[in-house]
Amino acid sequence: MKYAGSQKGMSLLGWLVVLAIVAFLASTAFKIIPHYLDYYAIEKAIKAVETDKAADVRSVPEFYSYVDKALTINNIRDLKLQDALTVEQDNNEFRAHLKYEKREPLIENLDLVVHFDKEFRVRTP
Repeated sequence: MKYAGSQKGMSLLGWLVVLAIVAFLASTAFKIIPHYLDYYAIEKAIKAVETDKAADVRSVPEFYSYVDKALTINNIRDLKLQDALTVEQDNNEFRAHLKYEKREPLIENLDLVVHFDKEFRVRTP
């Protein structure tokens, strides 16, 4: 029982270290999560070309216009669609290739880099 006094829990320094680690991870997450949310919104807009019958997308410029409108609605303004998305058309099928990366400053000269690269096959009726 003589060691009971030393087993009370973490010291103040221990709590500060844990708090610093949690703050760093939270800061990192808050910088990365918006980019993933934007990516999923873009992916949803590309896939919606196939399911939205009212849009009646028949050409590559119409495809870009449809996705650009979805980006405007979702308030994604920091992405140049022409640079990030390439679209080719084969008869009634579009092949869209979404490829871009985003950088967020983390600490001094360290950056967080998020790279997105995905191909879509979108069929229209």
